[in-house]
Amino acid sequence: MSGTTTPVPEIPGQSARADSTAADTGTDTNAPKNTGPAPWWADAAAVVGGGALIALHGSRLGQWVVDDAAITFAYARSIDEGLGPVQQAGAAPVEGYSNPAWLALLVAGRRLGLFDHRAVFGVPDLILYPKALGLLCALGILAAVACAARCLVARSWLVTAAAGVLLGANVSFVAWTFSGLENPLYALVATVLAAVLVRAVAAGNLLGRGPAAAAGLLALVAALTRPDGAVLAGVYPLLLLLTMRGGPVGPRVRAAALGTAAFAVPYALFLGWRLAVFGRLVPNTAVAKAQEVPDAELFSRTTGDLLTFAGWPAVLVATALVAIALTRRGMPRTALAAVVLPLALTLCAYGVLEPDWMGMHRFATPVWPLGALALALAAVGLAERGGPRPRAAVAVALSATLLLSWSAQREAAAEFRAKPTLPMCLVVNRDGVVFNEYADRLGVKDGSVLLPSLGGTLLTSGLKVYDLAGLTEPRIADALAAGDAEGLRTYAFRELRPTFVHAVGVWADKTGMKAPRLTAEGYLPLYRTADGGGDWVRADAVRHPERLGPLRAWADRAVPAAYESGRHRCGDVLRPGQSIDRPIDHP
Repeated sequence: MSGTTTPVPEIPGQSARADSTAADTGTDTNAPKNTGPAPWWADAAAVVGGGALIALHGSRLGQWVVDDAAITFAYARSIDEGLGPVQQAGAAPVEGYSNPAWLALLVAGRRLGLFDHRAVFGVPDLILYPKALGLLCALGILAAVACAARCLVARSWLVTAAAGVLLGANVSFVAWTFSGLENPLYALVATVLAAVLVRAVAAGNLLGRGPAAAAGLLALVAALTRPDGAVLAGVYPLLLLLTMRGGPVGPRVRAAALGTAAFAVPYALFLGWRLAVFGRLVPNTAVAKAQEVPDAELFSRTTGDLLTFAGWPAVLVATALVAIALTRRGMPRTALAAVVLPLALTLCAYGVLEPDWMGMHRFATPVWPLGALALALAAVGLAERGGPRPRAAVAVALSATLLLSWSAQREAAAEFRAKPTLPMCLVVNRDGVVFNEYADRLGVKDGSVLLPSLGGTLLTSGLKVYDLAGLTEPRIADALAAGDAEGLRTYAFRELRPTFVHAVGVWADKTGMKAPRLTAEGYLPLYRTADGGGDWVRADAVRHPERLGPLRAWADRAVPAAYESGRHRCGDVLRPGQSIDRPIDHP
């Protein structure tokens, strides 16, 4: 993190020539009037301090991991055990995940014995390892911030510290960093891309082969981390286009072609492999979620909700600081553009995605570190290039941004900590263990279950699992995408014929898996819910009808207990067919 360029003060009367030179070579000649970069240990201390703040905020979520993350956990287990990309042994290959780069890290952790093996100090490594990866990504983000800042300002540690505080106070960033999902890796790659381009601009090497190839490869990793990460492939070509103010076009075209090829060639090979193995050009999860063609109304609504969450006063103050920095002479405008471009593209990608049911702006994770980097660079850069009054004004503006944003998020943060999005342990206890118990008590052998909450179920169920949400069931995904609930039910009851069915709430309504249809298809209730859904068993699979009464009495006690107390712990090691490390109430 120690590399930098020697500060070059602006010479009166030569600004036009400097701007022309910058446009031709990719150099940002506007540097602060100072004596050099801060010592490396100051940046390191800011990285560690910011990471500690993020970890402290994340620790308030306890052992929560969202259940969707456990779907990737199950695939990592299957791949490491030599079964291939399947959700469980005996299942067909289906791309029921959309994060192959994150999946690769989980497979590596399992192979090294760091994941899905044991508990460490009372915390299952199934939870500890992905959270540790999230923290490492957060530290990497702050290190990338420091690397970028050292090229542009003297007090780079202040930029890093400000970014750490902004991210540590952002409940959306913290929650999804420690959710077990791929969000922190996506945010890290986006921030590293911005840092690489900032350093290339500062070094006058924006058109070089190194930055071009690095930009393309980082965009590739982003696309393999989340499908919408492919938007970052446009950052480097757009930056070359926006900074072109005369001079030869050939070098820029060659640089853009190299950066694009570094992304497009391996990504095309990956798409070919995906089509050959899974028969689709997109993940099955994308089909199931039925992303519609975006329009202006969706974009304005989605981004408006995000900016409201961040706090409009804070957004306006931050936008004003960045705008001033981009338009003021003497500021490193090209380098700032290298941060603002990926910020704008990831914000646009977020705006065109359908709102996510998990809440807390899950798809916006890379927006936060890029926004923090842009804001902190603009604020510190303006302060260093101004007198005492401008510095005081910038300090007040930056402090106000932090306080206003924290105030806007405080209530949402408290609500999320009290009831985080669908915990993996709740699904383990409610669906995995309960249906194992149903099968054991009814003497069902080689049974199956159709249900919408998949992750914890896959890790613990001794049954063959069918996904009612369609993430790992192509036929169900197609039916959901087409809005064909009747086709979904026909496929489920005529071809899958699950032994057990579980559907409640929105999934009971969406699929019509309710009492009238289930009864007509020959299913008997084990546990009923007020919406007409619940837990059902196929009548012809019950060989001992006399066991149904005691089993229903058990379910009336066990299912509510799972909802009440099963959110936080679900055993040190999760394996198919196993019971949970807690007392089970037997009738």
